[in-house]
Amino acid sequence: MEVLSSQTKKIIKQLEAYYGDVKCFLTHDNAFQLVIAVCLSAQCTDDRVNMTTPELFKAYPSPEKLAKAKLIDVEKLIKSCGFYKNKAKNLIAMAENLVENYNSEVPDTIDDLVKLAGVGRKTANVVLGTWFNKPAGVVVDTHVKRITNLLGLTSKQDPEKIELDLNEIVPKKYWHHFSLWLISLGREFCVARRPQCDSCFLRDNCKYATTKRKTISKAI
Repeated sequence: MEVLSSQTKKIIKQLEAYYGDVKCFLTHDNAFQLVIAVCLSAQCTDDRVNMTTPELFKAYPSPEKLAKAKLIDVEKLIKSCGFYKNKAKNLIAMAENLVENYNSEVPDTIDDLVKLAGVGRKTANVVLGTWFNKPAGVVVDTHVKRITNLLGLTSKQDPEKIELDLNEIVPKKYWHHFSLWLISLGREFCVARRPQCDSCFLRDNCKYATTKRKTISKAI
């Protein structure tokens, strides 16, 4: 664990130096919009979500409006985001819950957030860290899952187990930014099908990159 702790500190220092105070990639003006955007981002790119939400937010600017929406109307607006039928159903149910049980306000605890339709730990952690500045854990999306395994920070495959591992080794003050840094890294260097290990600034602290270099060296 001591070696892992040292590695994690180096990784965090390098990520912070390179990416700094990176912001949430989903466009939003309030917590309600953020919940919607994160729910739509499942199995969908952030760019596509950001192209979709302006019209959706204009049509349904509040939980009250969305709670009364017709399912087919919401489906039409979010169709390009994929899995739109289930997402539309969840968005309306989420809004109904906010109106009925939370005075139309997005709650600021993970226990309450995960009670909302379509909201799991990942979505809840994004909302808590981004809007409320009260992260309950490291957000684990596909980028974070893949990259933390490559770095050697965890060997788990289940997102919740990965989150627990990361919460243990990443200081709480970095929980929110750590996932955003790794997402940025995944888009720029650690691309899923063609990781740019030779140019990545984390290569000397990455288990995958180090193993890859040793394998190539032996082959030569």
